[in-house]
Amino acid sequence: MTEGAGVTVAGEGIDGIKWNILGQTYVPKQYSESSLSWHATFPPGTFVPPHIHPTQDEFIYMLQGRLSLVLDGKDGFADPGDTIRLPRGISHGLYNRSDHDVKCFFWVTPAQRLYDLFWALHNLGPNADPAEVVAVAARHEVDFLPPPDAE
Repeated sequence: MTEGAGVTVAGEGIDGIKWNILGQTYVPKQYSESSLSWHATFPPGTFVPPHIHPTQDEFIYMLQGRLSLVLDGKDGFADPGDTIRLPRGISHGLYNRSDHDVKCFFWVTPAQRLYDLFWALHNLGPNADPAEVVAVAARHEVDFLPPPDAE
């Protein structure tokens, strides 16, 4: 699929798509072989565990709220107006540890299989079986890291 020239209206996704990804809302804004972009809303307490995109560079532009992150094993955060750069092969996890929604704009290049992954994860729910999510993600070129050892 390649989107032609045009406008994706605020609050709407291409072709009316709105994904529910493990309790977060992703609204795709643009999709082509070379890139995929989407608006994301992270409700309080939601997160994306540490993972790696071995074949994609990912970027996040912060619109609202504070996103906590673990980038290559180091803790950090991003606020509105910040851009998070996530080069391929670098582990990253994203967390909304606040009491308010976090809103941000993501894009990856190239698109690879991420569009298909979002369809595969759509509506699994916030209590999805982690082993299933990890297996589905691996088939779509996203590798989740094992949880740290409990001490």
